[in-house]
Amino acid sequence: MEERRIFDTERLIPTWFRMALPVVVTMVITLIYNLADTYFIARTNNAMLVAGVSLCAPLFTALMALGNIYGQGGNSLISRLLGKGDSDSVRRVSSFCFWTAILTGFAVAIPLLVFRRPLLGLLSASEYTYAYAESYYTVIAAGAPLVILSFIHSNLIRSEGMPALSMTAQVSGSLLNIILDPIFISVLGWGARGAALATVMGYTLTDVLCLVFVLKKTRTMSVDIRKARVNRGEVGQIFAVGITAAITNIASSICIIVLNQFLATYGDEKIAALGIVMKIAMIVQLILVGFSFGGVPLFGFLYGAGEKGKLRSLLRFATLFLCSLALVESLAVFLLADPLMRAFIHDPGIIADGIVMLRWQVSGMVFSAVVLLHTCLFQASGKAPQALAMSLSRQGILFLVVFFAATALFRYQGFLAAQPLADFLSSCLALILFRQAFGLQNQDESRGYKTD
Repeated sequence: MEERRIFDTERLIPTWFRMALPVVVTMVITLIYNLADTYFIARTNNAMLVAGVSLCAPLFTALMALGNIYGQGGNSLISRLLGKGDSDSVRRVSSFCFWTAILTGFAVAIPLLVFRRPLLGLLSASEYTYAYAESYYTVIAAGAPLVILSFIHSNLIRSEGMPALSMTAQVSGSLLNIILDPIFISVLGWGARGAALATVMGYTLTDVLCLVFVLKKTRTMSVDIRKARVNRGEVGQIFAVGITAAITNIASSICIIVLNQFLATYGDEKIAALGIVMKIAMIVQLILVGFSFGGVPLFGFLYGAGEKGKLRSLLRFATLFLCSLALVESLAVFLLADPLMRAFIHDPGIIADGIVMLRWQVSGMVFSAVVLLHTCLFQASGKAPQALAMSLSRQGILFLVVFFAATALFRYQGFLAAQPLADFLSSCLALILFRQAFGLQNQDESRGYKTD
């Protein structure tokens, strides 16, 4: 059928790069606009402003998590449906994800705004940072429906083999954000509120462009509300994979809150340093995420089409490539930690703290690459238990166990070492889960038996 020719499965590696590179470009532009937010805020040399905005990072991550329930959950299911040639189901699933995401956005925006004071307290806003944090938080919370919606079609379009369209929409929104940042933050003097407003407007442009592409360019996607009907099994598959993807974001938010609460005893300057460090660390992380998640539609298509030998071959290449890339990137960031910190802020104390934090933060990125790739494989193949386990590892329960144990024993030094140690342990877990999920099947096929 026509849908089965969406991907060239005879030239796996070029096809993987064709799918992944637009996602990587999107991630790089996303990184630039994230750094632009931090850069223009940090250039005010107001440490409390930097800390206040940094404290709101878990809010944005939580909204991303909600978007990923339908974006990544729908992407995984649609990729497998396309592998089977079931385009009618693709139309139903894509419409369901679109409209449900909109309803979810409005459902969370209201309580976020009503309970912002206690929630800001939970985010560790102090008397010095509260005003800045509230300004940023209020705008992002009000724009929750637009932020959540941006993760839907940007994921679903890629499942139909058109990553360039997804890239165009996301990059356009990011560029608008970058343009508006200095105008809103500095020229108009809106500070934290201006940074948040630029972010929401960028996501709005992405939403509009994605909707245009779905209506004009895609062959199987739909936003017809009359088609937004899915059966119980399809809902289960969307949420099984989507929630595991969302848990990764939610767990990351919780971990950042825990880190900020720990650092609060050392002063708001260390929270400001960590906020800058986390943005710089995205230089490595987002590129790895781009290559990993860029391959999800191809992974899902191969799995749905039953081409599991090709799937394993592609995974071997991707693992070697991503680990090598992570090593080169993290080494560069490690060596350039000092100038990277100085590019954002001039405070000597924050720079000194940030250099040490940054070097520890990137030291386990090779292990992180293994975790990311296997998490994507489990999501693409619909293996929800394994995907859930990975979502709760590197920046979830496993990280928190490592963090509390390390800080109890070594205090601040334990805080520094917790992430690379969690990265290593999570990569070991990834390999164990892969053998459990695919190992027996590999052995059976090597003896001449076919398993599904």
